[in-house]
Amino acid sequence: MKKILLSFVIFTTPIAAQAAGFALIEQSASGMGNAYAGGGAVAEDASTIFFNPAGMTYIQGTQIVGAIHLIKPSAEFNNKESVAGGGGRPLGSEGGDAGDLAFVPNFYYKMDLTDTLKFGIGMNAPFGLKTEYDPTWIGRFQAIKSELKTININPAIAFKVNDQLSLGVGISAMWAQAELTRAVNLGVAEPSVKIKGDNWGFGVNLGAIYQATADTRVGVAYRSKVNQHLEGKSTSTYAPLNTNVTAAVSLPENFSVSAFSRLNDTWDLMGDVTWTRWSRFKELRIDFANAVPDSVTPENWRNTMRYSIGANYHYSDDIKLRVGLAYDQEAISDQFRTARIPGNDRKWLSLGAGWQVTPSGKLDVGYSHLFIKDASIDDNQTATSPTTPATPGNGHIKGKYDSNVNILSMQYTHNF
Repeated sequence: MKKILLSFVIFTTPIAAQAAGFALIEQSASGMGNAYAGGGAVAEDASTIFFNPAGMTYIQGTQIVGAIHLIKPSAEFNNKESVAGGGGRPLGSEGGDAGDLAFVPNFYYKMDLTDTLKFGIGMNAPFGLKTEYDPTWIGRFQAIKSELKTININPAIAFKVNDQLSLGVGISAMWAQAELTRAVNLGVAEPSVKIKGDNWGFGVNLGAIYQATADTRVGVAYRSKVNQHLEGKSTSTYAPLNTNVTAAVSLPENFSVSAFSRLNDTWDLMGDVTWTRWSRFKELRIDFANAVPDSVTPENWRNTMRYSIGANYHYSDDIKLRVGLAYDQEAISDQFRTARIPGNDRKWLSLGAGWQVTPSGKLDVGYSHLFIKDASIDDNQTATSPTTPATPGNGHIKGKYDSNVNILSMQYTHNF
């Protein structure tokens, strides 16, 4: 287990989140090709532990699933009348591409306890974020680097009540680490400050699947919020900012309704609607242990909906082709958008394929392109900085972000 955890720390590179806010929906490559449509009802492999643990009752025997996602987000700021930080500091550049190439892994294991009782465990990253700008950019006094890493360990059990109904429940133990950096405007100098902290939080996930007919099933799934109370340090060459820090954040709950239907021997159809309670994220507050006032950034995020539809084409007994579309609402309004998380609504176009390589082994690949709506930003911090009250303001970031994401996923599934 220690070796697996170390692998996740090494390979789970935080990224510009691909679902609303800073959520990551990339939890399997088999679902990628359908834009994760029907995720809580498909129950194709052990990755159902994340989407709906009740789906384990549809998988026979012992199974291991390993997936890797190669994700390349792009986020470029285009300046429109931004104002430099006070004290005569230079305006700076537009910051370059704030996105970066990332690898995100998933691992799942499932086994039978009895004919009707199943056990599984998943390891994944449900939340993640990284934006990083050139250190001399326009908004350096507000944000340079923003990172969030999570590792989620999710044991679960499923019980087949009867031929129509299956139930599942799991527990999440989630490690989170956050790192924020920016420049400090002293008027005559620009020292940097880095704030970093981590902690463990806990939650549950629940699910049910109802087999309405021989070919159609409906799934409902719920993942609870996970409260994180991060503890760490603030380090800077500006002495007042060298101290211990704490910050609290609630990683939000979500609820989904999914459906899967085998239309005939050639075609499957699936769909999904997911609600996420991002309205819990009202502010980002960092509490400094010394006399420095709290750093408070208003967020006021909104609850979001995600809609997806997908289809499978069974080309042969061994090859399955996939397609999917999705619309993903963003939690951030134009009024409260910041340089740390400049996301907006996105549309998914996804393609994929599954190949039964051997009787016990299957390979899945998926690709998605995310079309992200241009995001405007108008963050005016020309007044005195809240964490350095004797210094000039942080400037006024005004402009638009041009963004998109490309994702390539691969997965191997082995049955014993």
